Amino acid sequence: MEPNRNSYDEMWNTPYSGYYGTGAPKKRKSGRGWLIFFVLLLAVSLAVSFFAARYTVRISGEDGKLSMAIVGRDAVQPEPESAPEEKLPLQELEPPADRSETVKAPAEQQAPTREFSEAQMEIVASRPAPQNALPGGELTLQQIYQKMIPSVVSIISVSSGGTSTGTGIVMTEDGYIITNQHVVDGGEVLTVMLQDGIEHPAELVGADTVSDLAVLKIDFEGLTPAEFGDSSLTQVGDTVVAIGDPLGIELRGTMTDGIISAINRDVTTNGRTLTLLQTNAQLNSGNSGGPLINIYGQVIGINTMKMGSYYSGTVEGIGFAIPVSTAKPIVDELIEKGYVSGRPALGIQGDAVPGYAQAYYRLPAGVYVAYVATNSDAYRKGLQEGDIITAINGENITSIDELNTVKNQFVAGDTVTLIIYRSGKYYEADIVLMDQNDAD
Repeated sequence: MEPNRNSYDEMWNTPYSGYYGTGAPKKRKSGRGWLIFFVLLLAVSLAVSFFAARYTVRISGEDGKLSMAIVGRDAVQPEPESAPEEKLPLQELEPPADRSETVKAPAEQQAPTREFSEAQMEIVASRPAPQNALPGGELTLQQIYQKMIPSVVSIISVSSGGTSTGTGIVMTEDGYIITNQHVVDGGEVLTVMLQDGIEHPAELVGADTVSDLAVLKIDFEGLTPAEFGDSSLTQVGDTVVAIGDPLGIELRGTMTDGIISAINRDVTTNGRTLTLLQTNAQLNSGNSGGPLINIYGQVIGINTMKMGSYYSGTVEGIGFAIPVSTAKPIVDELIEKGYVSGRPALGIQGDAVPGYAQAYYRLPAGVYVAYVATNSDAYRKGLQEGDIITAINGENITSIDELNTVKNQFVAGDTVTLIIYRSGKYYEADIVLMDQNDAD
């Protein structure tokens, strides 16, 4: 029996009344929703592939060497639920045939001829009382500024990533400048601006990452060197001032005052521990490398950092400076050699295995080895690109900073034990640390 068309049309056009109230009945969804869904799914898939490309892992070669490539889950050997009891010495792995000829020539045969003088940092043990000084030789804040400002310079570092600025301290009359290593790190063009606003091209004499110190040289005579005091005489509560370029050269020559808040304060940053002076004199980005000055107008510290907060990003009134007594032997060696000898190095470069790679490829936490120096003991013992360092001397690590923190407790020539993960197995290797300057 054929339905009544009029009744059917009337029913379709009649508002629906029920539990959810009055309204038109639902119609079939169009294909547009499915198209949007597939477009979004494709975009998410491309994004995941892009970010995973850096740390994805592929099994290749007879020994299952890890390398950087994108593959499916079925190509990766899953990590065992528990570490295997058997730990094979890594040196038992067969090294490439040419590794016996990879030892670097002695550093003294390769080092370029240095044309720098044998200048040294001079520390004044006494506290001279200049004219108009207060009883006991103390200076007023105005006198401190007038005495020090000719010895404070601006450092401009230009690299492919942009321009950064910091502060420096004039060490000698003939152009040696002290600053922080992180101020000049990566700089392709270095410039020193004197207080008269004239800029001079600077040459990097030497830099040391561990102590965060660097020395520059400009071709200029007649500078006013700073007077360096004995920081070992410093006590908590001593009045100090800082002079520098907070937030850039626009505010260069800014002075802030405070006190010594603590001495011998151990601060760990970027895998190294520094013993520093703590002060509440205000320090900001741009003050790095500038002087911390006592009440006698003597430099007792090189400002290097301020405390930050995970939540607020900054903490006021907690700054740190490298004591002059700590800086002197390092600065002298930088001028003499261009580097500090004895700094330990494994001879590898790497980064932390990210969390998503650990989950997706079932890899352990640790440091993914991206490069091994061919003249290192790590290379001779069989360490290779793609290995994951999970522990050093019995301490589990998850980042390069944690690895360096343990490594920096030793000196070049010491031996450390590494636990290496490779292709589902763990290996143990005793590695002799090399001099950081010798790493190729």
